[in-house]
Amino acid sequence: MFNLMGKRRLYFLISAVLLGVGAIAMIYSTLAFGAPLRMGIDFTSGSMIELRFQDEVDVGTMRAIITEAGFSDVTVQRVGGGNQVVIRTRPMEIETKEALRADLETEFGPSIELRFESVGPAIGRETTRAAITAIIAAGIAILFFITFAFRRVPNAFRYGVCAMIKMFHDVLFLLGFASIMGIVAGWEMDALYLTAMITVLGFSVEDVIVVFDRIRENIRRRRGEEYETIVNRSLLETLHRSLATQTNAMFVMLAIILIGGATIRQFMIVMMVGMVVDSYSSLFFAVPLLAAWENGDFGRLFRRPVKSAASA
Repeated sequence: MFNLMGKRRLYFLISAVLLGVGAIAMIYSTLAFGAPLRMGIDFTSGSMIELRFQDEVDVGTMRAIITEAGFSDVTVQRVGGGNQVVIRTRPMEIETKEALRADLETEFGPSIELRFESVGPAIGRETTRAAITAIIAAGIAILFFITFAFRRVPNAFRYGVCAMIKMFHDVLFLLGFASIMGIVAGWEMDALYLTAMITVLGFSVEDVIVVFDRIRENIRRRRGEEYETIVNRSLLETLHRSLATQTNAMFVMLAIILIGGATIRQFMIVMMVGMVVDSYSSLFFAVPLLAAWENGDFGRLFRRPVKSAASA
């Protein structure tokens, strides 16, 4: 039987590297942009206008026009072709937006308004608070649900804790991914990104419960085996099922990313990346974490093995 559990030091190292890269990106983003993530107006406050002009526009000239109109904290970003821009400013009313658009059309010609969103400070704070509360509440609910469901297994609480830690592992990775994409591609953390994250967490919990449930069954069937052997056997027995389920979902997501509309492409990319990390962390983070805890070898986990002296 192939020993997957014997390589858990490598799995934990991979997780540490993934989370470390995200943490470095957040530190860089904080130093460069003043925040670890580029937050969209759903979480802050402000207005966003997306306009398409007939000809290519000069971003510097557009920014100067908007600044002269009284919006000193404006951000102008090209999207799509050179004739399509996204403008982000402090919150504005419809009348102010129309006046600003008229000033821009005087310089750059007629435009088509593709999108306009405006969120006040109170709504932005409430959205941020609700997002944090939802993730914490989900973690606590998972802890108690799994502890109750596995109550007849020794140390059932550990199953719930490992599932909760795995969930926060995925959350931290997706936040790091958002920070990286904010730096290299200008992505912003908005309500759609949060929706993708929570959807991935739903798949995350389902996948790890499947493996935990097989461990519970094998504990009863194979009472004479060591716990690590039972965990390894359970992981091998559920590996093909977990990978097949996730791979089928990823094929659909890849098709939508390639041929779907631009409005949902970012959402689907987050979903697909999250599913890949979810598959890894369910099988090669949460389960090895449980085995290491049960065996009490956290202290020995990253200690270099000492080779015994050769006999004379």
